[in-house]
Amino acid sequence: MKKLLTSLAALLLAISLTACSITGAAPAVVTVGEAQTANVTTVTTGGTSAAAPAISASAALAENGTINEAATDYVIDEAAVVAIRLNGDSITASGAGVTVDGSRATITAPGTYRLSGTLADGQIVVDTAAQGVVQVILDGVDIHNSTSAAIYVADAEKVVILLADGSQNALSDGAAYVFADPAEDEPNAALFSTSDLTLAGAGALTVTGNYADGITSKDGLIIAGGSLTVTAADDGLRGKDYLVVEAGTLTVNAQGDGLKADNAEDATLGYIAIQSGTLTVTAGGDALDAATDVVITDGTLNLTAGGGSQGQIAADASAKGIKGTASVTIDGGTFLIDTADDALHSNGRLTINGGTFTIAAGDDGAHADAALTITGGDLTITRSYEGIESAVITLNGGTVRITASDDGLNVAGGVDGSGAQPRGMGGGAAAQDAFSYTGAYYLYVNGGYTVVTAGGDGVDVNGAVIMTDGVIIVNGPTEQMNGALDFDGGFNISGGFVAAAGSAGMAQAPGAASSQASVLIYFTATQPAGTLVEIANSAGQVVLSFTPTKDFQSLAFSSAELTAGASYTVYLGGTPADAGTDGLHATGTAPTGAEYTSFTLSGTSTTVGTGGMGGGGPRRP
Repeated sequence: MKKLLTSLAALLLAISLTACSITGAAPAVVTVGEAQTANVTTVTTGGTSAAAPAISASAALAENGTINEAATDYVIDEAAVVAIRLNGDSITASGAGVTVDGSRATITAPGTYRLSGTLADGQIVVDTAAQGVVQVILDGVDIHNSTSAAIYVADAEKVVILLADGSQNALSDGAAYVFADPAEDEPNAALFSTSDLTLAGAGALTVTGNYADGITSKDGLIIAGGSLTVTAADDGLRGKDYLVVEAGTLTVNAQGDGLKADNAEDATLGYIAIQSGTLTVTAGGDALDAATDVVITDGTLNLTAGGGSQGQIAADASAKGIKGTASVTIDGGTFLIDTADDALHSNGRLTINGGTFTIAAGDDGAHADAALTITGGDLTITRSYEGIESAVITLNGGTVRITASDDGLNVAGGVDGSGAQPRGMGGGAAAQDAFSYTGAYYLYVNGGYTVVTAGGDGVDVNGAVIMTDGVIIVNGPTEQMNGALDFDGGFNISGGFVAAAGSAGMAQAPGAASSQASVLIYFTATQPAGTLVEIANSAGQVVLSFTPTKDFQSLAFSSAELTAGASYTVYLGGTPADAGTDGLHATGTAPTGAEYTSFTLSGTSTTVGTGGMGGGGPRRP
């Protein structure tokens, strides 16, 4: 499979459009060139240097083919426009390039054609073998075809549908098609094209696909403007080679997938790119589904799949929010995602460089088989079975808040046990998610701010943890067979901050090979949620003031404030110095609770009390 852990720094060429279009300003053009340099970042199998596999949206786009778009696509020569008038059950045309047969009009030559009026049961066909762009202006049309597509592009180099300023337009088909050849199954959408198709303008278009899809292109599909409302019995919008949204407002209600690019035969095609616009997608299947990549640079996306995080779907169904089989790369945008399956998903690489996310998922909040990297953004996962999952997770920046009924951060491969519960019954997939990965399993924490509230392990790593910076706060679990920190291959910390409160049966803390000191404290009894725990140094100044939000009997703590050989005192109860954020309160003041115990850091890893297996010990099944 292409593009897994390789980060490419590539040139994204932006071509400014200066000519006038029907909207008064041409949409942006994306022209993707070849990668100029290859900056390969290797995931190491040892040592303390943390790898940071990351890729930008421009580099991700550079791995894909160029879209078919030019500035002239949006320029209208009014003197050359051919008018086509729809008269209910008949059609009239004012110029050459159009043939009319009752309620069917066929555009036979490149040029610009303006449609207006109503067609009760008819069809507009574009069928020209000549090279050149066909522009179709929809200027107040309502076209219905009871047995086929309302607009059918049978042959053309490229078709651009322009929605006239302020116009209201509608296309619809019937629930049953009649094909000239019974062996054929196309067209299969209310708006269907065998060629590259673009929609733009400042008008509105409502598409109702009663038979199957709403809008389909067997080549590439570009949405460059307009207000589109699409309802479909199957997929909402489908561009085989690519589906690019540059601008506009798009509302999709599809029983299948919402937006889909399905060319799985060419690794440079089959991608979805969202550059801007407002998308509201409600899908029975995946909201966004790309055979290769999903690349998002900006936009507002409100995505619901499979009935939402409490929905129930079949064992073999997919109801993900954003799915890119090879990769998902997000540089920015605002996301509200509610899915029965994973909210963000890739069978390869998932990279989040920015954006604001509010996620509720019946399975994983974010999942990548091979590598998942967060360099920025603000992610709030309000509901999930497992919060963030991949074979290699790298946290370089951003703010992440996770609520998970099982593991918060899960570094795993092979067979994912999130299939333990039926979907919609408290989260989890109906069948186990099998994903293969042949490398080593790592959690790299180089920065960022991560807060986990977990029913299972807070941080579960079937490998090693290497932490150089950043913040990790864990609340939970309360069950003894899980731990706030759970790792197999050691936890080496050289910088950053960790406060992880949970049960005592499986508790772990960073190991003795670390250069930054850590302590694992076992309490003789379970402390109720909301109990303030403070650690003060020998000068009586608090170095940790933390109020866990769940019951806890252990606390793992690591900070630059801890010094090997120094003595500390643990306090319980009392009143924190301030309201705090995520349970952390201001330090440097005197403790206010009751003294619980004292300890001296004997090295970089110290255990206080008894229980579980001690910091850095082997993981119990």
